[in-house]
Amino acid sequence: MLMIGLLLIFVVVLLGPFLNKKVEANLEAFLFAMGVVSATMSNAWSSEVIHEGFVAPISITLAVLGAGVLFHYLRGYLDHLMRRVLVTVPLAVIVSVGIIFLGLFSSVISAIIAALLLVEFITVLPLHRHAEINLTIIACFAIGLGAALTPLGEPLSTIAVSKLRGPPIHAGFFYLANLLASYVVPAVVVLGIAAIFLVHEKLEDTEASLAAEAEEEKLSEVFVRSGKVYIFVMALIFLGAGFKPLIDAYIINLPSQILFWVNMVSAILDNATLAAAEIGPTLSEAQIKSALLGLLIAGGMLIPGNIPNIIAAHALHIKSSEWAKLGVPLGLVMMAGTAGLLWLGII
Repeated sequence: MLMIGLLLIFVVVLLGPFLNKKVEANLEAFLFAMGVVSATMSNAWSSEVIHEGFVAPISITLAVLGAGVLFHYLRGYLDHLMRRVLVTVPLAVIVSVGIIFLGLFSSVISAIIAALLLVEFITVLPLHRHAEINLTIIACFAIGLGAALTPLGEPLSTIAVSKLRGPPIHAGFFYLANLLASYVVPAVVVLGIAAIFLVHEKLEDTEASLAAEAEEEKLSEVFVRSGKVYIFVMALIFLGAGFKPLIDAYIINLPSQILFWVNMVSAILDNATLAAAEIGPTLSEAQIKSALLGLLIAGGMLIPGNIPNIIAAHALHIKSSEWAKLGVPLGLVMMAGTAGLLWLGII
């Protein structure tokens, strides 16, 4: 009965934002409620889970708040600087290089900082709203992938290296780079090139732009957005704790190819939590590689899947349905291509 209940919650979490506009408009509260329900069903409440739920989101929230306040006062200067650059450098080149840079260097500057830079990058580009949304999604895929190359990049990579540090793997700082770079780096470059095709000059109607919304943002809205990010991350932690029995029973012992596809659940669950549950020294290198790539790619498909997605979607007011229109098909194409490479053992 527990597994059936958790599966029902999973379906509700997956479909709720798309079927109900009120759920979509209050996604943080919805996910928080589902996290509380799932954790209660699984009897997952403990001092550790509660502590993590309240404390873990603080660093992310403070980073979002600090950068939000800073960019609130610097936006005019950044806009002026970008307009000067656009005079001499083609927009397509700026977009492509920007995404590749953010994707690859997110492993050094962290996915959080890369996502905050992305938000400011998007708000000063002369693009239509539709192009800006698609560009944001592609960039978040790149950031989510690139950040996994070092333990500095994101919680998933930090947890993975920590759990594999001992024998027999003895993972060091560059372990994930050596394991995943041959997949991640080409993928980030391809995403940067693909973004070129989204570049179209906007018309005089600036209301069709995400930048128009961002320029009107009040300082109080920066604090509200940071609070929503805090609740969002807390909700994902509680969801991960609630779904742990399901993960332990059906996921962690799967063969590498199946594990890769099953990890599409990271589209709505925190991929760091899933990595903590799945990754361990008893897994083969093929299982580790498949599990991590599945988590990283699927994490870009929907807003809850990755910290960069959450930050960018909140700052740029992107709805779940808008994200899914490109995020899901793009993620499926990337999953299929990567699965083929893993099966063939080409890389």
